[in-house]
Amino acid sequence: MARYGDDDGGLDPKQDVTISGRWVTSMQDSLDNQTLYLFNEGTLTQMYRHFGAQYVDLKKNTVRFAVWAPAAQRVSVVGDFNGWDPNKHPMRPLGSSGVHMAIIDHIEPGTLYKYVVENPAQGFVKEKADPLAFAMEIPPKTASVVTRLDYVWHDDEWINTRSKISPIEKPISIYEVHVGSWRKHSDGMSLSYRELADQLITYVKDQGFTHVELLPIMEHPYYGSWGYQTTCYFAPSSRFGSPQDLMYFIDQCHQQGLGVILDWVPSHFATDDFGLAEFDGTHLYEHADPRQGIHPQWHSYLFNYGRNEVRSFLLSSAMFWLDYYHADGLRVDAVSSMLYLDFGRQAGEWIPNRYGGHENLEAISFLQQLNQAVHQRFPGVVMIAEESTAWPHVTSRPEDGGLGFDFKWDMGWMHDTLDYMSKDPIYRRYHHDKLTFRPMYALSERFILPLSHDEVVHGKGSLINKMAGDTWQKMANLRLLFAYMYATPGKKLLFMGAELGQWREWSHDRELDWFLLDDPDHKGIARLVKDLNALYHQNPALFSLDYDVRGFEWCDFGDRDGSVISFFRHGVDQDVLCVFNFTPVPRHGYRLGVLQPGEWQEILNTDSVYYGGSNLGNGGWVYSDDQSWQGRPYTLSLTLPPLGALFLKKVNAETG
Repeated sequence: MARYGDDDGGLDPKQDVTISGRWVTSMQDSLDNQTLYLFNEGTLTQMYRHFGAQYVDLKKNTVRFAVWAPAAQRVSVVGDFNGWDPNKHPMRPLGSSGVHMAIIDHIEPGTLYKYVVENPAQGFVKEKADPLAFAMEIPPKTASVVTRLDYVWHDDEWINTRSKISPIEKPISIYEVHVGSWRKHSDGMSLSYRELADQLITYVKDQGFTHVELLPIMEHPYYGSWGYQTTCYFAPSSRFGSPQDLMYFIDQCHQQGLGVILDWVPSHFATDDFGLAEFDGTHLYEHADPRQGIHPQWHSYLFNYGRNEVRSFLLSSAMFWLDYYHADGLRVDAVSSMLYLDFGRQAGEWIPNRYGGHENLEAISFLQQLNQAVHQRFPGVVMIAEESTAWPHVTSRPEDGGLGFDFKWDMGWMHDTLDYMSKDPIYRRYHHDKLTFRPMYALSERFILPLSHDEVVHGKGSLINKMAGDTWQKMANLRLLFAYMYATPGKKLLFMGAELGQWREWSHDRELDWFLLDDPDHKGIARLVKDLNALYHQNPALFSLDYDVRGFEWCDFGDRDGSVISFFRHGVDQDVLCVFNFTPVPRHGYRLGVLQPGEWQEILNTDSVYYGGSNLGNGGWVYSDDQSWQGRPYTLSLTLPPLGALFLKKVNAETG
């Protein structure tokens, strides 16, 4: 009979052993040596199939509990089934792996449980939630819930076709959503995952977005953290329903042609006592030294990426949401705080790496490992970095020295553009470089252009209130901003409520101001976003060469005094000319040089009365003459509407 504590770190599959009074004769019941080896090595990417509360015999409702707590002298499973008595079901350590295990019969789904972790040397005895719990009680309660994750999916067609076209070549427009506040019931309660499936999907599809991105739905104790202070990395928030309810939502998204991206936070975790913090009486998941282990701005714990088991835990968490929940991508939060040892710290408050630098070498290695593993197992899934510095090669392959992400948020574009749009138009001529600088670095990474939740909270005001001018000008500026975003190379992201022209700053405690759609001007903004999404999909010139030097060409960037810019978006066999007037002054007879003669169709005018504008434009068509201008053989003479954008497409003679 094998004994726990043997040096091989696991069970001998040829032997029978006794665990918590029950005979174990199957490797299905136990954790095998290879699993434990990979876990300790930092390369186990499917902890969720082995750790936590796993049903190993459905007839007897037998559950295997497994948890990592290497410094604990004793670990017990407590719950509804044993009166929360730590003496009833002690766990056994598996060799030198640091893993403790118990197998218990007659555990019904929905049973509450925790681990009692004891480390007498540290004077430590605490009840801890399961780090691999698949479900949790509704906060503020903190027990883990034994859960089966069975669900019959109906999205085979979506999954099978997802990887056939590279995401880089696709149109991607993302609607960013906070689940708890998109809509609410009349009593103030949030919609459930299933109710979102009934309402959100229809709305997002009607608006023309390709993806919905959910702010972190991993369980978090403080609702006001929006999920960014995570405690449970394998459990969706029970505030909005069961794991199967979330699966149903994602399944319905896929069946209706909508991708789902999940916000994921491997950069830091909540300090709540029941969670990962000091899990076994030591700093297990986090660094012990506060110069490495505590985030100075968020007052949360930082993961120790140099610890192999922590890498296995985080790798498995990422894989879990892609595997069991069929997510189409992860947006990795706060990558900058992972990459820099001195992030948010003053001199003397951080520890240099072994070369004396401020780069977090372990975090770099982890991110490379993560992205390689995800892309190998889930082709077509996108990995997105929220990285706010000029760290090089975020979207380059790890084998080429990069981090391996598919896309990176372009925070520079967002800050420059919003700063420019906040200026009174009379002064915009002095800030023209805010518009013209972006192409200088646009091809350095594969960017997503974000107008995200971060810009409409903490006293920053709503998006429309960032715009300069009176009410009419603010609305015109917002329409102009949206058109500028959709014309600029890079994928698109818009936080919920922006399409309504919402005046109030976003609050997680209330739903969006849907009543604004009763106002024709606000309705016009929503119509514009819908039409921009439609044009974006219908015109490959606006997306197919986003990250190719051939996809963008200035028409005229030098009209600083007029605060007008114009550029071509090129496709394989199509051009779209995009013209932007950032002043409230209408401009008649505005000349731009083009290469092709003939008829150009005005396919978008943000000043259309349909969108709430003054309806100044070119009547839908304009013809080039044969006078050379700006070094090009033909000239367009345009009417530029005030604070307006025009998209024009060359009409081919053979197609009319």
